[in-house]
Amino acid sequence: MIDKRILVLATASLCAATTPAFSQDDTKGQPQNYIETRTYTQEENDAILQLYQGLRVADVSDGMDFVGLADTGLVDPAIHPDWVDHETLKHVFRGIAVTARYVPTQRRAGPEPGEDFDAWVGNFYNQYSSEPFADHLFPGSVVVLDDVETADVGSIGSYNILLWKSLGAVGVVTDATSRDTDEIAMQEVPLYLRKKGRGIRPGRNEIESINRPIVVGGVLVMPGDVVVADGDGVIVVPRKVAKDVAQYAHRILEADKAGRRDMFEKLGMPMDQTVE
Repeated sequence: MIDKRILVLATASLCAATTPAFSQDDTKGQPQNYIETRTYTQEENDAILQLYQGLRVADVSDGMDFVGLADTGLVDPAIHPDWVDHETLKHVFRGIAVTARYVPTQRRAGPEPGEDFDAWVGNFYNQYSSEPFADHLFPGSVVVLDDVETADVGSIGSYNILLWKSLGAVGVVTDATSRDTDEIAMQEVPLYLRKKGRGIRPGRNEIESINRPIVVGGVLVMPGDVVVADGDGVIVVPRKVAKDVAQYAHRILEADKAGRRDMFEKLGMPMDQTVE
Protein backbone atom coordinates (compact mmCIF):
# COMPACT_ATOMS: atom_id res chain seq x y z
CA MET A 1 0.00 0.00 0.00
CA ILE A 2 1.34 3.44 -1.05
CA ASP A 3 2.10 5.76 1.85
CA LYS A 4 -0.10 8.85 1.31
CA ARG A 5 2.65 11.04 2.71
CA ILE A 6 5.01 9.89 -0.07
CA LEU A 7 2.31 10.61 -2.71
CA VAL A 8 1.73 14.13 -1.37
CA LEU A 9 5.47 14.88 -1.28
CA ALA A 10 5.92 13.52 -4.84
CA THR A 11 3.04 15.66 -6.13
CA ALA A 12 4.45 18.73 -4.42
CA SER A 13 7.88 18.10 -5.94
CA LEU A 14 6.38 17.73 -9.43
CA CYS A 15 4.44 20.99 -9.10
CA ALA A 16 7.57 22.79 -7.91
CA ALA A 17 9.50 21.48 -10.91
CA THR A 18 6.89 22.67 -13.46
CA THR A 19 5.93 26.01 -11.88
CA PRO A 20 7.56 29.04 -13.58
CA ALA A 21 9.97 31.17 -11.61
CA PHE A 22 7.37 33.97 -11.51
CA SER A 23 3.71 33.81 -10.64
CA GLN A 24 0.86 35.08 -12.79
CA ASP A 25 0.47 38.00 -10.41
CA ASP A 26 3.95 39.21 -11.40
CA THR A 27 2.72 39.98 -14.96
CA LYS A 28 -0.69 41.38 -14.05
CA GLY A 29 -1.23 44.75 -15.63
CA GLN A 30 1.88 44.53 -17.82
CA PRO A 31 1.47 45.69 -21.47
CA GLN A 32 1.00 42.84 -23.92
CA ASN A 33 1.09 42.82 -27.74
CA TYR A 34 -0.71 39.92 -29.39
CA ILE A 35 -0.41 40.78 -33.09
CA GLU A 36 3.06 40.46 -34.56
CA THR A 37 4.33 42.94 -37.10
CA ARG A 38 7.33 42.71 -39.37
CA THR A 39 9.49 44.94 -41.51
CA TYR A 40 10.32 44.68 -45.19
CA THR A 41 13.33 45.73 -47.21
CA GLN A 42 13.14 48.49 -49.80
CA GLU A 43 13.65 45.84 -52.45
CA GLU A 44 10.68 43.81 -51.18
CA ASN A 45 8.49 46.90 -51.08
CA ASP A 46 9.55 47.99 -54.56
CA ALA A 47 8.75 44.54 -55.94
CA ILE A 48 5.24 44.58 -54.47
CA LEU A 49 4.53 48.11 -55.69
CA GLN A 50 5.63 47.13 -59.18
CA LEU A 51 2.76 44.61 -59.18
CA TYR A 52 0.26 47.36 -58.29
CA GLN A 53 1.20 49.83 -61.02
CA GLY A 54 -1.91 51.10 -62.79
CA LEU A 55 -4.38 49.22 -60.58
CA ARG A 56 -7.55 50.97 -59.44
CA VAL A 57 -9.34 50.53 -56.14
CA ALA A 58 -12.13 48.66 -57.94
CA ASP A 59 -9.67 46.20 -59.51
CA VAL A 60 -8.02 45.58 -56.16
CA SER A 61 -11.42 45.06 -54.53
CA ASP A 62 -12.12 42.33 -57.10
CA GLY A 63 -8.73 40.83 -56.29
CA MET A 64 -9.66 40.72 -52.62
CA ASP A 65 -12.85 38.86 -53.56
CA PHE A 66 -10.71 36.39 -55.51
CA VAL A 67 -8.61 35.50 -52.45
CA GLY A 68 -11.70 35.14 -50.23
CA LEU A 69 -11.57 38.54 -48.53
CA ALA A 70 -14.75 40.12 -49.88
CA ASP A 71 -15.55 43.48 -48.20
CA THR A 72 -12.23 43.29 -46.35
CA GLY A 73 -9.91 46.25 -46.60
CA LEU A 74 -12.50 48.66 -47.98
CA VAL A 75 -12.05 51.82 -45.92
CA ASP A 76 -15.18 53.73 -44.87
CA PRO A 77 -16.15 55.87 -47.92
CA ALA A 78 -16.47 58.84 -45.59
CA ILE A 79 -12.67 58.94 -45.86
CA HIS A 80 -12.39 60.70 -49.20
CA PRO A 81 -9.81 62.54 -51.32
CA ASP A 82 -9.16 66.12 -50.23
CA TRP A 83 -8.72 66.99 -53.91
CA VAL A 84 -8.96 65.27 -57.29
CA ASP A 85 -7.41 65.94 -60.66
CA HIS A 86 -9.29 64.18 -63.43
CA GLU A 87 -6.76 65.22 -66.07
CA THR A 88 -3.55 63.92 -64.48
CA LEU A 89 -5.01 61.62 -61.79
CA LYS A 90 -2.32 62.89 -59.42
CA HIS A 91 -4.63 62.20 -56.47
CA VAL A 92 -4.23 58.46 -57.10
CA PHE A 93 -1.53 56.51 -55.28
CA ARG A 94 -0.33 53.02 -54.44
CA GLY A 95 2.04 52.56 -51.53
CA ILE A 96 3.18 50.70 -48.45
CA ALA A 97 1.65 51.54 -45.07
CA VAL A 98 3.64 53.19 -42.30
CA THR A 99 1.21 53.42 -39.38
CA ALA A 100 0.83 55.74 -36.42
CA ARG A 101 -1.81 56.13 -33.73
CA TYR A 102 -2.75 59.33 -31.92
CA VAL A 103 -5.10 59.25 -28.93
CA PRO A 104 -6.99 61.95 -27.01
CA THR A 105 -4.76 63.55 -24.42
CA GLN A 106 -5.50 63.74 -20.72
CA ARG A 107 -2.94 66.47 -20.25
CA ARG A 108 -3.68 70.10 -19.51
CA ALA A 109 -4.96 71.88 -22.63
CA GLY A 110 -2.89 74.98 -22.11
CA PRO A 111 0.10 76.44 -20.26
CA GLU A 112 0.31 76.72 -16.52
CA PRO A 113 -0.35 80.20 -15.13
CA GLY A 114 2.62 82.37 -16.02
CA GLU A 115 4.03 79.86 -18.52
CA ASP A 116 4.80 81.14 -22.01
CA PHE A 117 2.23 79.84 -24.52
CA ASP A 118 4.68 79.28 -27.37
CA ALA A 119 7.04 77.43 -25.04
CA TRP A 120 4.15 75.22 -23.89
CA VAL A 121 3.15 74.47 -27.49
CA GLY A 122 6.72 73.57 -28.47
CA ASN A 123 7.19 71.34 -25.46
CA PHE A 124 3.88 69.55 -26.10
CA TYR A 125 4.84 68.84 -29.71
CA ASN A 126 8.28 67.60 -28.73
CA GLN A 127 7.31 65.54 -25.70
CA TYR A 128 3.82 64.22 -26.38
CA SER A 129 2.55 64.79 -29.91
CA SER A 130 5.56 64.42 -32.16
CA GLU A 131 5.89 62.55 -35.47
CA PRO A 132 8.32 59.67 -34.81
CA PHE A 133 6.92 57.77 -37.79
CA ALA A 134 8.63 60.26 -40.10
CA ASP A 135 11.95 58.54 -39.39
CA HIS A 136 10.47 55.33 -40.84
CA LEU A 137 9.28 56.73 -44.17
CA PHE A 138 10.86 55.49 -47.40
CA PRO A 139 10.26 55.82 -51.14
CA GLY A 140 6.79 54.44 -51.86
CA SER A 141 5.51 54.65 -48.28
CA VAL A 142 2.06 55.89 -47.22
CA VAL A 143 1.43 57.70 -43.92
CA VAL A 144 -1.66 56.07 -42.35
CA LEU A 145 -2.90 57.81 -39.21
CA ASP A 146 -5.40 56.52 -36.68
CA ASP A 147 -6.26 59.85 -35.05
CA VAL A 148 -8.90 61.43 -32.80
CA GLU A 149 -12.04 61.66 -34.94
CA THR A 150 -13.97 63.79 -32.46
CA ALA A 151 -11.34 66.48 -31.99
CA ASP A 152 -11.05 69.59 -34.15
CA VAL A 153 -7.35 69.02 -34.61
CA GLY A 154 -5.24 69.40 -37.73
CA SER A 155 -2.58 66.78 -37.20
CA ILE A 156 -1.77 67.17 -40.89
CA GLY A 157 -0.87 70.53 -42.37
CA SER A 158 0.68 72.06 -45.46
CA TYR A 159 4.22 71.93 -44.04
CA ASN A 160 4.46 68.51 -42.46
CA ILE A 161 2.75 66.79 -45.37
CA LEU A 162 5.46 68.23 -47.63
CA LEU A 163 8.08 66.98 -45.18
CA TRP A 164 6.62 63.47 -45.36
CA LYS A 165 6.62 63.70 -49.16
CA SER A 166 10.29 64.70 -49.11
CA LEU A 167 11.00 61.54 -47.09
CA GLY A 168 9.36 59.31 -49.69
CA ALA A 169 5.66 59.23 -48.83
CA VAL A 170 3.39 59.02 -51.90
CA GLY A 171 0.21 59.79 -49.98
CA VAL A 172 -1.51 60.22 -46.62
CA VAL A 173 -4.63 58.58 -45.18
CA THR A 174 -6.27 59.63 -41.91
CA ASP A 175 -9.52 58.64 -40.25
CA ALA A 176 -9.67 62.12 -38.75
CA THR A 177 -8.76 65.60 -39.95
CA SER A 178 -6.32 67.85 -41.72
CA ARG A 179 -5.89 71.61 -41.80
CA ASP A 180 -4.44 73.78 -44.61
CA THR A 181 -6.40 71.74 -47.14
CA ASP A 182 -6.35 74.48 -49.79
CA GLU A 183 -2.58 74.60 -49.74
CA ILE A 184 -2.30 70.81 -49.69
CA ALA A 185 -4.46 70.66 -52.82
CA MET A 186 -2.29 73.29 -54.52
CA GLN A 187 0.82 71.33 -53.50
CA GLU A 188 -0.78 68.21 -55.04
CA VAL A 189 0.07 65.86 -52.19
CA PRO A 190 -2.51 63.02 -52.22
CA LEU A 191 -4.55 63.20 -49.01
CA TYR A 192 -7.54 61.13 -47.97
CA LEU A 193 -9.34 62.33 -44.84
CA ARG A 194 -12.62 62.18 -42.98
CA LYS A 195 -13.11 65.92 -42.51
CA LYS A 196 -11.34 69.25 -42.27
CA GLY A 197 -9.80 70.43 -39.01
CA ARG A 198 -8.43 73.70 -37.72
CA GLY A 199 -6.82 73.22 -34.32
CA ILE A 200 -3.28 72.21 -33.44
CA ARG A 201 -2.26 68.98 -31.70
CA PRO A 202 -1.11 70.36 -28.31
CA GLY A 203 -3.88 69.96 -25.76
CA ARG A 204 -5.87 67.71 -28.08
CA ASN A 205 -3.99 64.50 -28.88
CA GLU A 206 -0.73 62.68 -28.32
CA ILE A 207 1.19 59.94 -30.07
CA GLU A 208 0.51 56.41 -28.79
CA SER A 209 2.44 54.12 -31.14
CA ILE A 210 4.03 53.77 -34.56
CA ASN A 211 4.24 50.80 -36.90
CA ARG A 212 1.71 48.83 -34.91
CA PRO A 213 -1.68 47.54 -36.08
CA ILE A 214 -4.23 50.37 -36.28
CA VAL A 215 -7.85 50.71 -37.40
CA VAL A 216 -8.70 53.36 -40.00
CA GLY A 217 -12.19 53.66 -41.40
CA GLY A 218 -13.16 50.31 -39.90
CA VAL A 219 -10.22 48.51 -41.50
CA LEU A 220 -7.23 46.87 -39.85
CA VAL A 221 -4.02 48.35 -41.24
CA MET A 222 -0.73 46.60 -40.56
CA PRO A 223 2.62 48.23 -41.28
CA GLY A 224 3.75 46.88 -44.64
CA ASP A 225 0.24 46.44 -46.06
CA VAL A 226 -0.45 47.77 -49.55
CA VAL A 227 -2.66 50.87 -49.72
CA VAL A 228 -4.39 51.93 -52.94
CA ALA A 229 -6.41 55.15 -53.21
CA ASP A 230 -8.30 56.89 -56.00
CA GLY A 231 -11.60 58.66 -56.56
CA ASP A 232 -13.47 55.57 -55.36
CA GLY A 233 -11.81 55.74 -51.94
CA VAL A 234 -9.16 53.67 -50.17
CA ILE A 235 -8.48 49.94 -49.95
CA VAL A 236 -5.92 48.14 -47.79
CA VAL A 237 -4.45 44.81 -48.91
CA PRO A 238 -2.91 42.51 -46.29
CA ARG A 239 0.71 41.93 -47.23
CA LYS A 240 0.38 38.15 -47.09
CA VAL A 241 -2.10 38.10 -50.01
CA ALA A 242 -0.78 41.15 -51.90
CA LYS A 243 0.74 39.19 -54.80
CA ASP A 244 -2.34 37.07 -55.50
CA VAL A 245 -4.63 40.10 -55.23
CA ALA A 246 -2.52 42.08 -57.72
CA GLN A 247 -2.36 39.24 -60.25
CA TYR A 248 -6.16 38.88 -60.37
CA ALA A 249 -6.70 42.64 -60.29
CA HIS A 250 -4.62 43.04 -63.45
CA ARG A 251 -6.85 40.53 -65.22
CA ILE A 252 -9.85 42.68 -64.33
CA LEU A 253 -8.11 45.89 -65.38
CA GLU A 254 -6.95 44.58 -68.76
CA ALA A 255 -10.40 43.17 -69.58
CA ASP A 256 -11.97 46.49 -68.64
CA LYS A 257 -9.50 48.44 -70.79
CA ALA A 258 -10.13 46.21 -73.78
CA GLY A 259 -13.88 46.57 -73.49
CA ARG A 260 -13.74 50.34 -73.10
CA ARG A 261 -11.31 50.73 -76.00
CA ASP A 262 -13.91 49.07 -78.23
CA MET A 263 -16.57 51.44 -76.93
CA PHE A 264 -14.31 54.46 -77.41
CA GLU A 265 -13.81 53.45 -81.06
CA LYS A 266 -17.52 52.91 -81.66
CA LEU A 267 -18.34 56.28 -80.12
CA GLY A 268 -15.51 58.06 -81.89
CA MET A 269 -13.97 59.13 -78.61
CA PRO A 270 -10.23 59.84 -78.42
CA MET A 271 -8.29 57.35 -76.31
CA ASP A 272 -7.18 58.58 -72.89
CA GLN A 273 -4.69 57.34 -70.32
CA THR A 274 -7.25 55.08 -68.66
CA VAL A 275 -7.47 52.77 -71.68
CA GLU A 276 -3.91 52.88 -72.96
